[in-house]
Amino acid sequence: MKSDAIQISFTINGKPMEMAITPSLLLIELLREELGLSGTKPGCLEGECGACTVLIDGEPVNSCLYLAVNVHGKEVTTIEGLSSGDPAGTLDPVQEAVIRHGGVQCGFCTPGMIMAIKAFHQHCRANRIVPDREQIKSAIAGNLCRCTGYTKIIDAVESLFKDFK
Repeated sequence: MKSDAIQISFTINGKPMEMAITPSLLLIELLREELGLSGTKPGCLEGECGACTVLIDGEPVNSCLYLAVNVHGKEVTTIEGLSSGDPAGTLDPVQEAVIRHGGVQCGFCTPGMIMAIKAFHQHCRANRIVPDREQIKSAIAGNLCRCTGYTKIIDAVESLFKDFK
C-alpha cells in the first residue's frame, strides 16, 4: 500500500468491499477504473449533467464530484446493482418502465437517469406519495437528456405509480 493510500470499506451493489485508495480518487474513477463498473457514465465531469449518478445510502450523488474516500462505511449502488443478477437478467421495475415507455434513445444519460428515478421512486413509495408530472420533472431535473425531450421518461415514472394508492 502506498504511503498516501487510505484504507476504506464499503458496500458496492450489496457486496462488502475493502481497498486502499489515494485520497484524491473520485468515485467515478473508483467505479470505472478500479472496479470495472462501466455502467456509470462520465458526462460533463462537472456535476451538471447527472450521467454519473449513483446512489449512496439510497440518495442520488454525482460520482464525478464525490471523493471515493467518502464512501467509507456506506452503501453504494450503481446501475449494475439494480438488476437481480440472475441468468435471466431480470431488470429493476424502473429499468423496465423506462424501456417499456421508450425513454431510451442514445442511452448515454440512461444509467444516471435511472438511478435518480430509483431514488425518487423509493422516496415516494416510503412516504406514500403519488407524484404528479411537475414533481417528477423536479426529481429528474439534475439529469440532462439531449435525445428524448423527457416526455417518455416522465411517462415511465408515472407508470411506476399506477397501482399505488
